[in-house]
Amino acid sequence: MPYVSIRVAGTLTKEQKENMSKGVTEVICRETSKPPEAVLIFIDEVERDNIAKAGKLLSNG
Repeated sequence: MPYVSIRVAGTLTKEQKENMSKGVTEVICRETSKPPEAVLIFIDEVERDNIAKAGKLLSNG
């Protein structure tokens, strides 16, 4: 079973999550010949205060 973990900074709408999940599932199925029912996707929304890049929190711009 293909397992995909997607982490995003901030939040997504339900529609964005559905569209992203559909697209990722289509690519995995096409490339692995697995059925869509075998693809498991987890979407983690992480607060920008909890992510840093170049020593600076993303929430600080």
